[in-house]
Amino acid sequence: MKNKLQLITYVDRLGCKSLSELTDLFTNEFRGLFGGIHILPFYYPIDGEDAGFDPIDHQLVDPRLGDWNDLKVLSNEVDIMADMIVNHVSAQSILFQDYLQNGSASEYSSLFLSYDTVFPNGATESDILAIYRPRPNLPFTYFKLNDGSTKLIWTTFTSNQIDIDVLSENGAQYLEGILDVFQKGGVKMIRLDAAGYAIKKQGTSCFMIEETFDFIDQLSEKARGKGIEILVEIHSYYKTQIEIAKRTDYVYDFALPVLVLDTLFNKNTKSLKKWLAISPRNAITVLDTHDGIGIVDVGSENGQPGLIEDGILDQIVEQMHINSNGNSRKATGAAASNLDLYQVNCTYFDALGRDDKAYLMARAIQFFVPGIPQVYYVGLFAGENDMELLAKTNVGRDINRHYYTKTEIKEYLDRPLFKALKKLMILRNTHPAFDGEFKLLETPDHLLHIEWIRENQKATLNIDLSIMNMNINYSKDGAMEQLDLL
Repeated sequence: MKNKLQLITYVDRLGCKSLSELTDLFTNEFRGLFGGIHILPFYYPIDGEDAGFDPIDHQLVDPRLGDWNDLKVLSNEVDIMADMIVNHVSAQSILFQDYLQNGSASEYSSLFLSYDTVFPNGATESDILAIYRPRPNLPFTYFKLNDGSTKLIWTTFTSNQIDIDVLSENGAQYLEGILDVFQKGGVKMIRLDAAGYAIKKQGTSCFMIEETFDFIDQLSEKARGKGIEILVEIHSYYKTQIEIAKRTDYVYDFALPVLVLDTLFNKNTKSLKKWLAISPRNAITVLDTHDGIGIVDVGSENGQPGLIEDGILDQIVEQMHINSNGNSRKATGAAASNLDLYQVNCTYFDALGRDDKAYLMARAIQFFVPGIPQVYYVGLFAGENDMELLAKTNVGRDINRHYYTKTEIKEYLDRPLFKALKKLMILRNTHPAFDGEFKLLETPDHLLHIEWIRENQKATLNIDLSIMNMNINYSKDGAMEQLDLL
């Protein structure tokens, strides 16, 4: 992966109707802004119950967007990352429908994970209570087969997302087939979606157990053999992220979004500096994604302290709700369907109270900390909460999944805030210091001073939170210049 900014977006929510239109956007308006693009699920169908994360056919590009040849053309312009949904497939898939029709006689019967696969002799109450849940419901759904019998199937997320037995021969072949079409389509990196839930074992949490690490190792080896790098997506306790980073190509820095909010809300860099001293360097840094703003990544776990004290974390969550005029509260937890227990659904710009200066500071911190920055398409335009879409779908995360029109994009490209962000993006993409050594200078807690140095090249970020002032300086032609933003 290039050490340049990456964009994460849906094809059809960025003013585009197809992959070819997305290619046009990168060759024109976005030229030079990104070294790569993470295209969120473009498989058939893109408009399922979970915005493409419930594929009926993982190996088919939704025909409304184009085909694998169109993706290959885009890969000539920019490196492509795609989601590999390893945990589940749609209940509407031909594979699962065949299983419902033919039961154990189906050639796909071993592909799907049933209750008795994991608990052949039944489960105790403690077995069930031990299962880690991202959502409040139990991870099982009853399905009626054609012969009138019923089967209890693992459905970690929703009843339309049928868990795969990745350890079965059918499961291994299913995943191998996805890797093969990715390779032909020019995909350079895959994000293992929901990989932490892929392995279930009686008597464990069924989340990021040792066997899960082994599965990720084996799948990563297969992917690398096809020239594809791996990004593991796990929302979890920060020490777990550090361990995962030791065993894969890249991990997300999901702790950063809340740590930056903590820094700006409380005008204190202590927690952020603590994390930067130990954070994985093979990280993809984010402030926002297609999901909510993660809380579990910085909080405590089983009595062990997190990166932020629980009381302060509660205050940060409340401040997000206040800054968004209560709109994030309407999209979070029990207020909306598709529940996430560990996230606040809100655009990052709204979480910061639509403060242009604070937003540029947040992006500057993201671009200067170790890792490769990824920018979500809504965040690229400092987008606001889409209350109309939320009201239409009642899916909490849709508050941050706006469908932009070409006219809207043109208007956003002309805004002073975007033009300032663009300057910052170009500096991060082009200055050689960012390929050098990271230095976090020791300063009082209200100050943040970061340096990147490579030979005689240098880039620095200085923030004084007591007066909310930021200076960015960089070397050019043997002298230091200041980047003028707003």
